Amino acid sequence: RSLVVVHFWAPWAPQCTQMNEVMAALAKEHVQVTFVKLEAEAVPEVSEKYGITSVPTFLFFKNSQKVDRLDGAHAPELTKKVQRHASSTPLSAGPKDGAKEDLNTRLKKLINAAPCMLFMKGSPKEPRCGFSKQMVEILTKHGISFSSFDIFADEEVRQGLKTYSNWPTYPQLYVAGELIGGLDIIKELEASGELDTICPKAQKLEDRLKGLINKAPVMLFMKGSKQMAKCGFSKQIIEIINSTGIDYETFDILEDEEVRQGLKTYSNWPTYPQLYVKGELVGGLDIVKELKESGELLPILKGEN
Repeated sequence: RSLVVVHFWAPWAPQCTQMNEVMAALAKEHVQVTFVKLEAEAVPEVSEKYGITSVPTFLFFKNSQKVDRLDGAHAPELTKKVQRHASSTPLSAGPKDGAKEDLNTRLKKLINAAPCMLFMKGSPKEPRCGFSKQMVEILTKHGISFSSFDIFADEEVRQGLKTYSNWPTYPQLYVAGELIGGLDIIKELEASGELDTICPKAQKLEDRLKGLINKAPVMLFMKGSKQMAKCGFSKQIIEIINSTGIDYETFDILEDEEVRQGLKTYSNWPTYPQLYVKGELVGGLDIVKELKESGELLPILKGEN
């Protein structure tokens, strides 16, 4: 019944070493919690099962069920999640003023997390109620760029937002931190033509991908950055490109799920990293290795071939 925290890590990533130290400190503070380290690339079947795409990633289990997840080296957030899940004390009916203030601060941050924020049941890909599904369909139809929060994933947010916004039902749509309303109001705004003027429009994904691919003569789409690769393949390809002395730009696909999924289809290349020269796909790590061995890599990166 106790909490189990699993750290998926890699020995080549310095941020994992830092988070191991954080975990060791938390283990002393929370003796009832079990902390486990798993080398992500040593157990690929487990990493794949739980969708581990970068390190460090932390999974939280209670009663053999996954209850939470944290991607990245965020020590304060890890501490907060461990404290929350380790505490078996239910929230009292009348929380203290301090707790209310903390929740309100958190709600304000969530509402302002994107120019257009939708609080819904489920996700845009898998809505879990008819009203949320209709809301997503309207926003998508109008090409509106929005982020979402699944209120089923956090009961504190689900209940707290009703009071904070004085709006008792879901979905709820916010633009620039201000509540627009629920499904009925969005339908009215759509009918009057005001919806398109209120909500920010999304740039077409294909145009966005073209722009990113052509952002620099040599563009590498990878997990992490030049300074901190977040997978072994990305680390290897950076080392190879660095050895050529050619200047290049990178894009961290872990920071943008839309680009991460869209580029696979756009380039018809299912894995990362992906290397582009002058807007043309060169390939992934294996192809770059072959080009290096054959002596063709440098001319290609220079745009001579």
